[in-house]
Amino acid sequence: MPKGKKILHYEISAIISFMKQIAILGPTASGKTDLAIELAHKVNANILSLDSLSIYKEVDIVSAKPTKEEQEGIPHFGIDVLQVDEYFSAATFFDVYHEAKKESEKAGKHLIIVGGTSFYLKAMMEGLSPKPNVMAETKQQITNLLENLSCAYEKIASTDPNYANKIKPTDRYRIEKWYEIYLETGLPATTYYENEKRAPVLEDIALFEIDVPRETLRERISHRTQRMIDQGLIDEVFMLEKKYTRKPNPMKAIGIIETLKYLDGQLSLADLHKQISVHTAQLAKRQSTFNTSQFPKHPKLLKDDLAKKISNII
Repeated sequence: MPKGKKILHYEISAIISFMKQIAILGPTASGKTDLAIELAHKVNANILSLDSLSIYKEVDIVSAKPTKEEQEGIPHFGIDVLQVDEYFSAATFFDVYHEAKKESEKAGKHLIIVGGTSFYLKAMMEGLSPKPNVMAETKQQITNLLENLSCAYEKIASTDPNYANKIKPTDRYRIEKWYEIYLETGLPATTYYENEKRAPVLEDIALFEIDVPRETLRERISHRTQRMIDQGLIDEVFMLEKKYTRKPNPMKAIGIIETLKYLDGQLSLADLHKQISVHTAQLAKRQSTFNTSQFPKHPKLLKDDLAKKISNII
């Protein structure tokens, strides 16, 4: 092999072995994004955002995604990837992660993974069963089946008792998801998940979590909600509804659903702020519980202490 090629091969290997990956957990409004950007400057890193709203283009204010100015020149992946009406699943982030990792390795940078939707991080750590594409004919067949929900559930109970035991007979959403898998693949959901699992991509990643006192977090949520309203939340949601209707899944997100009620005349401006704040606080509590119960034990510190700890590790 020519000498130059040996050197190039060595340099690429050095870059790949040099790159470190960490994930920062924390509830919404805890300051994860600010911390990630601060650390990215210090340790020469790119950022991968795992957020179920920031991934959509035009959903800017309600997602609280960092603006180009707030990104401060740090490359961000997982932001502005899809149109609001495009198909999205947890598997989408597997593809975005591979892109982020490839570009970070190429640039000789570390990768900081951050986002409130920790389910996607857990999926990448443990693996995921991709959902099959559902044909229009199948969707219509399912719509007909769900007209008799109890009968639809009984079919699941007799065919896939393990799945049936995990859901309520009135859980229309999960019953529908079961039939999408069953009618498209011919397999009960439990069997499908066992056979079609997508391999983990982040088995050994270091986890860190921001600790925020409850009252402080509530105040941050309230202030962020007001800032969103001041920045044009109502106009943004009005535009999204006009362009995409209310059908796409993102249009059912916290911040959007309450604003649609405001536009329908069901809420006052004060009620809009209150409902978004309350629902966001409830979400934050669920996220904190998930982070505690679903991940291996990891450092959980106040923001400044966490920044020092991560800087010393990378």
